[in-house]
Amino acid sequence: MPRITSVESPGCPPLRAITTDILGLVKVVEARARPAGVAKVVETWGEPDASRAILVASLADRAVDPVLALARKNGVVELLNPLNGDSLAAIKASGQEQTTGAVENDPIVALHLFKKHAPDLSTLGTFLACTEKGKASVRSVAKENAASASDVGPSSTWDVCSTGKLQFSSLDAGENYAMFGGNGMEVNLWDITSCSKIWSAKSPRGNSLGIFTKPWFTAGTFLCKDDHRKIVACTNNHQVRLYDTSSQRRPVISVDFRESPIKAVAADPDGHTVYIGTGTGDLASFDMRTGKLVGCYVGKCSGSIRSIVRHPELPLIASCGLDSYLRIWDTNTRQPLSAVYLKQHLTAVVIDSHFSTEESATIRRERRRIYMLKMKLQSDGDMMKKQ
Repeated sequence: MPRITSVESPGCPPLRAITTDILGLVKVVEARARPAGVAKVVETWGEPDASRAILVASLADRAVDPVLALARKNGVVELLNPLNGDSLAAIKASGQEQTTGAVENDPIVALHLFKKHAPDLSTLGTFLACTEKGKASVRSVAKENAASASDVGPSSTWDVCSTGKLQFSSLDAGENYAMFGGNGMEVNLWDITSCSKIWSAKSPRGNSLGIFTKPWFTAGTFLCKDDHRKIVACTNNHQVRLYDTSSQRRPVISVDFRESPIKAVAADPDGHTVYIGTGTGDLASFDMRTGKLVGCYVGKCSGSIRSIVRHPELPLIASCGLDSYLRIWDTNTRQPLSAVYLKQHLTAVVIDSHFSTEESATIRRERRRIYMLKMKLQSDGDMMKKQ
């Protein structure tokens, strides 16, 4: 008889997570019981359609007027209200019509919805989108033109790379700098305000035979909220690298983890811990001050981990991937708190940090009331301008 180890899930604290999958569905998972409860699916938004698969997602996590951005396989960036799933806008990330073949050959691989650009009377939000061929664009979506899929306000487009395939992008806490990396391109740092490259990594030195490893970066994040100069990049060759862009171009620390590519990474608010997920379902945390492995997470995932997100306040992380499970973990004990089977391969997970069980219904009504009031004020303002 094989020896089987069962890991009990004690339940997780009140939590609201939103997942996306390859059929274009958005599923809301909530845990409401105190002090700990079982997470379960409470809402599903959209209809299953593989041509509208969601590749990446980004949440502007705000107490008032939060917005969820989704990048779909057909090249459309859709903005949703994360409280009720209402579609706010849908625009082409490229800013122009493209054929189906062109979109499939150059899909969106990175998306970031700016949190500091809060919706106002004229705009719904501003986002940064990057395609696999390195075309980056920053666009603002106008409320009055949301139905016609047009953008307004500050808009810029530039090329991040001339060779290779872009695989990820990450912005610092101040949303002024962005890092990019991919297959066949070194990780590099850009100033978004001027659309200029300010730093580029240099390949590690060759081995004793003089053989160099082709650059292949799969995930990255900024290590500290207050310092955009320290970045962590993970490679397809199962390496975790720390770069200090103010001192040198080669990695300050480089450590190997197991034997499979690293597919996802997330930084901890403490400014020195990162969480990584691999292509074989391994989840672990590293202390990047020394490069030492803090520990691996108990409970084997059976598929590649594609997304990890750290709760900004509670000591927990959420992960999802190709095994179709959303898993919640305790960062202190590294034990699983809850797991939810969501049927489809998952592509991304985000956490609504303002969720509260006691006030959830009231908060939703109040957020909705404020949103409708702003829309009314905008309509009244437009009518006054016409008069």
